[in-house]
Amino acid sequence: MKQGGLVVGRILYELAELIKPGVKTAEIDRFVEEKIRRQGMEPTFKGYNGFPASACVSVNEELVHGIPNDGRLLAEGDIVSVDVGVTHNGWVSDAARTYAVGQVSGTAARLMETAKESFFEGLKHCRPGSRLSDIGHAIQSRVEADGFSVVLEYVGHGIGCKMHEDPQVKNYGEPGKGPKLRKGMALAIEPMINEGVADVEKLEDDWTVVTKDRKLAAHYENTVIITDAEPMIITLDERER
Repeated sequence: MKQGGLVVGRILYELAELIKPGVKTAEIDRFVEEKIRRQGMEPTFKGYNGFPASACVSVNEELVHGIPNDGRLLAEGDIVSVDVGVTHNGWVSDAARTYAVGQVSGTAARLMETAKESFFEGLKHCRPGSRLSDIGHAIQSRVEADGFSVVLEYVGHGIGCKMHEDPQVKNYGEPGKGPKLRKGMALAIEPMINEGVADVEKLEDDWTVVTKDRKLAAHYENTVIITDAEPMIITLDERER
């Protein structure tokens, strides 16, 4: 998982250079798949429950599971979330980032920063003996303090031999609930937050999830391993760390 996670982190770091006005969302997907296969690994998302691409590319009001295509071009002021999964020797690593396309509004910049910072608030509780809901409570508290909303329908997850394993890792809730965290657990922690209301809906393609009010959404995710001491983020590139 650590080896696959390094590839995920490197791809997400390098995407910042590729993402600019005029780039097709399909170009992002091709970049991701080429980088994964060059390492002799597999793009986890491609074919997963029928998903047609190697990366989820979600623009503006699209929260998650956006399908990249050659007809969608990024424009100045957009924000775009890219979610990447890698399978290496049967083990999965998963992470996501939201990027600014050129110059974005102050609200968009704050939304992206809050998604990222709320992840690190949750990370503080990724220690043996903490309760699972402590993570979600910390995320929700940060997001709502910044005036944004946490999506309820979509959550993080355990990860390992499969992309989605138990337990669900909610981005909300009361602290002190759920199983105790133990050394060796692997969790995909992924705040998904909205500028406006928390409500979302799925488009007719049966994949793309958008905000109900069509305001902006942001997504930040890493795969985290619980250890005896500090949690280990395995999907951060060294240049980002």
